[in-house]
Amino acid sequence: MMLETNKTIFQFFHWYYSTEGNLWVHAAAQAPQLATLGVSHVWLPPAYKSAYGDTEPGYAVYDLYDLGEFDQKGSVRTRHGTKEEYLAAIARFHENGVGVLADIVLNHKFGGDEAETISVRKVHHENRLEFVNEPELTESYTLFTFPGRGGKYSDFHWNHQCFTGITDGPYIGMVMNDHHNGEWEPLLENELGNFDYLMGNDIEFRNPQVRKELKKWGAWYVQTTGIDGFRLDALKHINPDFFPEWIKYLTTRFKKPFFCIGEYWQNNVNPLLQYIDVTGGVISLFDVPLHHNFHDASRIRENYDMRGLFTNTLVERYPDLAITFVDNHDTQPLQSLESTVDYWFKPLANAIILLREQGVPCIFYPSVYEARYFDEKEGQEIYIELNAVPGLPGMMQVRAKLSYGEQRDYFDDPHLIGWTRSGISPFENSGCAVLLSNNGSGEKKMSLGAINAGRSWKNINAEAAELVTLDENGDGLFKVNDSGWAVYIDQSVQLAITGSLQ
Repeated sequence: MMLETNKTIFQFFHWYYSTEGNLWVHAAAQAPQLATLGVSHVWLPPAYKSAYGDTEPGYAVYDLYDLGEFDQKGSVRTRHGTKEEYLAAIARFHENGVGVLADIVLNHKFGGDEAETISVRKVHHENRLEFVNEPELTESYTLFTFPGRGGKYSDFHWNHQCFTGITDGPYIGMVMNDHHNGEWEPLLENELGNFDYLMGNDIEFRNPQVRKELKKWGAWYVQTTGIDGFRLDALKHINPDFFPEWIKYLTTRFKKPFFCIGEYWQNNVNPLLQYIDVTGGVISLFDVPLHHNFHDASRIRENYDMRGLFTNTLVERYPDLAITFVDNHDTQPLQSLESTVDYWFKPLANAIILLREQGVPCIFYPSVYEARYFDEKEGQEIYIELNAVPGLPGMMQVRAKLSYGEQRDYFDDPHLIGWTRSGISPFENSGCAVLLSNNGSGEKKMSLGAINAGRSWKNINAEAAELVTLDENGDGLFKVNDSGWAVYIDQSVQLAITGSLQ
């Protein structure tokens, strides 16, 4: 029986990726290289038409059926390219044995085609349970007819009955429709009283016709694209009973499982555990608390106790459903959730998510391909540079080929932590040892077990390349440089990176 290789997700975009419309073409070209690095799944950005045409990454959703096919909102293509280029990229990844995750944004819509006169009751932004007036009539662009698509694929028109809330000047307006009694949708999240409303026209999941249409669209999307799973946006703003129903429908319809990952942005593990419990564990979740621990560790530097990196994290409490990450598009500079991990700590954090048994890692595009861009803040243009993470392609290959077997942890020092993986058959020459420091150089005696006695190990970090030969018990003295990282593998293993990562 062949053992399954470790999963590694690659987020193939960042928030400020070029507006030139070449991402799908670029992704297709890089598919063989990512497969070589051990990527099992690639997460592609939203592929449907934004209310801002080809200038916005796709989270301001306009038409879910327009994958860059119709002349709508000022362009045919999306920010990332055309429908044909998107489908070609998916096919290229499949040819190279890489699954594809589609970014699904079903919380809201932007860019209505026509205005309606609707009844709205205003609430405060900071307390959505506090009404400031009785229902009153207002004009709002809540009618979506998609004239550029002309009814192709679906003739469903969205109107105010399909939405829970809108932005109404300095307030949020609860749309008075036929599907609630003046109440927001019930959520697990009680931030701001009720966090149903996030932005745009907030979708009303209590409307059975909305659920029916979104199931129809989901089936169309899977059939059209052949994708293998989903990254589900803004879970804490959506009724938790919706996605399990939606996923079950697609699983039954296509008679196959889908790899589903959800974004529930909360720096507290308890709401994540509650969401898993309520939804039956059908959706893996990004480990936001772990990301924030990385961010804190990178800022506090030598004053951070590395033994606490997994405290209050999903990978500690529910590792089977934890998607670990260092950074993503939401944590980039100038974003509302900005919390970028400092550059010096990125190799350490990536080693943690890649080379341990628990969790499935998600690698961020700039960590391999780099990113340079300008943005504006308070009227000033700011240049931002995100450099590739040293050693990361090598770590990704170590995960795919070598990081297997029993894990032994050495978290007995606040500044020097490590672990080993003993290796297993049939992964030839597998096993590895990792040592990380946030304060000075160091050394630690660690064991890979008696089955590895006499083997010699080399550090893939060229800054400290001396060999470590294990004694008869499989023990060795491993070293790491000042505030650095070391990943030791069998000296006979060659990690070759071919082609250009750009």
